[in-house]
Amino acid sequence: MIVNILVASIAFYIGGLLLSGVEMKNALQCIIVAIVVGVLDFTLGNFLRIVTLGILSLGIFHWLLNAILIQVADWFLPGFRVKNFWWALALAAIVSISGGVLHKVF
Repeated sequence: MIVNILVASIAFYIGGLLLSGVEMKNALQCIIVAIVVGVLDFTLGNFLRIVTLGILSLGIFHWLLNAILIQVADWFLPGFRVKNFWWALALAAIVSISGGVLHKVF
């Protein structure tokens, strides 16, 4: 679990570096964002997956769901800013891709 949090925080850090529409204060903020998005995915994300009953598939819904959860985390966390939903979509894509690569390495 700790490795997953660290991989996600590194992925959020990479996304923050690559995207000008995403602002994070420091590395500790990346860890906090990774934890909050993980908790939101476990609670709100599972609820939304159940509600949709698998209507949307092929990973597109998961990508959109991650962007929504990033927007919710932006609302909760001071020091973490995502300018709009398009930046959240881009961040979700970068976190997904870089997280997948980092999981292969670790």
